[in-house]
Amino acid sequence: MNVDAGQDENQKVLINALREQHKWLAEKKSKETKSKTKQKTAAYGSRSKKAGLVFPVGLIDRKLKEMGVAKRIGSGAPVFLSAVLEYLTAEVLELAGNTCKDMKKGRICPRHIQLAIHKDEELEKYLGNITIASGGVLPGIPSLLLSGQGKKQPQ
Repeated sequence: MNVDAGQDENQKVLINALREQHKWLAEKKSKETKSKTKQKTAAYGSRSKKAGLVFPVGLIDRKLKEMGVAKRIGSGAPVFLSAVLEYLTAEVLELAGNTCKDMKKGRICPRHIQLAIHKDEELEKYLGNITIASGGVLPGIPSLLLSGQGKKQPQ
């Protein structure tokens, strides 16, 4: 009886090990097929999807050609340009959203964009001399006006 009981236990352990191995192989196979399907969908998507961008690469490519920027345009140029534009847009919108929260408003308006650009040092360097419609004026009093307050000029 003890010999039969020992064999039954060994068979149970062996069956459990085989089941675990089968599950492991099935999981591994499903992961491989998932990754292959992801690769296939990326190969057939638009250039924006392939690059992982929201901005339209095809539109930027077409506009570069229409503008006549150069006689020939490489395939990577519109992808790079759309990535840069997407980054700058996200940066400005994030800062404008923070300015909007500081003013306790729920919607970004041109004034918030204007203030956000002038708060950030790097954006001020590149976008400081642009005019934003309905952006208003920057807060602050020019130093010339402040220095002339204490002095009275004789007439």
